[in-house]
Amino acid sequence: MEQKLLLVGCGKMGGALLAGWLGRDIDPTNVAVVEPYGADALRDQFEVTVVESLQELEPGFMPNIIVFAVKPQAMDEIVPLYAGFVNPETMFLSIAAGKPSSYFETLLGDGAAIVRSMPNTPAAVGRGITVAFGNSAVSSAQKALAIKLLEAVGEVGWVDDEGLIDAVTAVSGSGPAYVFLMIECLAKAGVEVGLDSDLAEQLARATVAGSGELARQSDESASTLRENVTSPGGTTAAALEVLMAKDSLQELMSRAVAAAEVRSRELAS
Repeated sequence: MEQKLLLVGCGKMGGALLAGWLGRDIDPTNVAVVEPYGADALRDQFEVTVVESLQELEPGFMPNIIVFAVKPQAMDEIVPLYAGFVNPETMFLSIAAGKPSSYFETLLGDGAAIVRSMPNTPAAVGRGITVAFGNSAVSSAQKALAIKLLEAVGEVGWVDDEGLIDAVTAVSGSGPAYVFLMIECLAKAGVEVGLDSDLAEQLARATVAGSGELARQSDESASTLRENVTSPGGTTAAALEVLMAKDSLQELMSRAVAAAEVRSRELAS
């Protein structure tokens, strides 16, 4: 990739993206990072230009992609600083939750090509999934480039209706927390039936991680994979009678996702 890339903010998610890009043989000389906190540590970790403020960038560095990876509450102050980069050849990519494309259009001005994305935390180990949306100024080439950049940390999906980002946030953006809670609950249940707490935690983590990897690699549906584990009248069947009873796991999960989707829409407005 010969385009020049400017990463604004390099916390956990920004750092995961940067590591993924460089791991895909992107030329470090084409990458610059603006990060006011821990700049020296970033310079030691990555062979890229790291500055503490936009003013420190070399005048000749003109990025084709500007990625906003700062916290949502910092956007009001930071985004307007980059309005001078708006042109048909420059794409702005945001990974901030709760900030719609209209928000960036207001701060950057007319004609800004905005891609809004919703990644999740497994991006830190290259197993994330990100769903993105592009405004009307985003070209097909820029869309393809955004997908390529986001694929550095996992799978990528695209929606043409920005309103669906709230549903994505509720399912995959917040979803890792649901899975971690399941590990907590499974380990606690193991302790309650007599297991040592450390062993129960190990069993819960390995079971969830292994099952997730099996689901990722399998062409079979989740329902089929579940059925493959379940012998009629066996122990799994006894447990599933509880988990699949009326008002049990599916009802609870649907309510949880609905609550997260509503909150995402509230934050975006």
